[in-house]
Amino acid sequence: MHTSNKNQTYKRFIEAIVHRFGDVSRADIHKLTNLRPSTISGLVRELLKEKRLIETGPGANRLGRKQVLLRLNERYKFILGIEFDDEIVVAAIMSLRPEVTHMVSEATYLGGGIEGLVKQLKSCSNKVMRKAGIKPHSLLGIGIADPGLIDTRRGITLISSTIDFWKQVPLKQRFELEFKIGTLVESRTRAKAWAERILGAGGMKDNLIYVDYGSGIGAGVIVDGKLLYGRDCAVGEFGHTRIMEGGPACKCGSIGCLEAIAGAGAIRSRIRQVVEEGASPGIHLSSEFDSAMTTAWTVLEAAKSGDKICRNIVADMARHLGLGIANLVNLFNPSVVVLDKRLELGGEGLLEQIVRIIGRQSLSSSSDGIAVKFGTLDSKAGVLGIGLCILDRHFRIPSLTVPKFLTRPRTTPKGYQGASDDAQPGESRDVPAQPN
Repeated sequence: MHTSNKNQTYKRFIEAIVHRFGDVSRADIHKLTNLRPSTISGLVRELLKEKRLIETGPGANRLGRKQVLLRLNERYKFILGIEFDDEIVVAAIMSLRPEVTHMVSEATYLGGGIEGLVKQLKSCSNKVMRKAGIKPHSLLGIGIADPGLIDTRRGITLISSTIDFWKQVPLKQRFELEFKIGTLVESRTRAKAWAERILGAGGMKDNLIYVDYGSGIGAGVIVDGKLLYGRDCAVGEFGHTRIMEGGPACKCGSIGCLEAIAGAGAIRSRIRQVVEEGASPGIHLSSEFDSAMTTAWTVLEAAKSGDKICRNIVADMARHLGLGIANLVNLFNPSVVVLDKRLELGGEGLLEQIVRIIGRQSLSSSSDGIAVKFGTLDSKAGVLGIGLCILDRHFRIPSLTVPKFLTRPRTTPKGYQGASDDAQPGESRDVPAQPN
């Protein structure tokens, strides 16, 4: 390896160590990496000069000379995160903590098809960069938390059940051509799941299910500390699991899907139906019922406040949602289930009902001791999650990638289908490097 390339690799290695373990000394880095102390001193000196690391003061070691602690400079670079669905677009600039420093949001523009929405996403990106006073070259990366079914490996939106025209959109390519910065396109649900695990209600549990609730219903599944993706990155299409025989038609083309029965759109349709059938408007609903102004969130709030019609609608939704979650509990055996924070509008009664159904419908060996709770992250969950995903990839401990020709047999046996495809997007089958 050329000396300059080797130094860059080792500097990234040291940055990754500092990012992972927090305030550490040069001596700590030596213990963790086995790099020679003189090599560490030289590399750290360069990183400090480049302002990629900062010194935070003396450590607490009792013996010998006090060690100066090192920390990642969280303002050396920034992350641009974008989250959107059929209702709202949020764009944020984050530090490397990550911590949101600037944010813009606006209603999603659905009138211009693919080109109109891509243009809006780029426009919001430029707006938040101007607000933060930074240029694209100051970014570590761009992350997009997309509500559709995402091929994360290629950065393409395959399809969306909530935005009809949002199909086969090469967002990664479009953004990288526009901003000349590496871009990660991830499922919004997986991004929010990762954020809740690390920064929110998940409490860093290694086995967690996050339920993303809105017009669509998704599940972010984390097993043994890793997000599950599957062959085509399609793990977590929770809303399209069949809950009812002969139920209502779903946008995906099937019938009886959870999303069609219990999603936010279904709740809105149900309240419209019962009012149009002559039911008395609830305490939160105007006598001049306006379907355009009434949302699932309105119904949840009304149910929490005691409105009988809304309570019945929400109870029915909770029954089906709880049944679906019980199936997830049986399949993935999580230690915690985190529900979309927006469901908290329905109150503790909604949570208690879901917990009861999970207890009745899942195996006792899986449900005993399981924690079910509302998420704690607000509208920033998606952008924080995509920011964390970018940081995880950037600061992944460097490794020596095994070339494909060494992982495949020299002669292809009958039925051979190529290398295993169960690595997470962006990961390779590799062995740890041993810097020295």
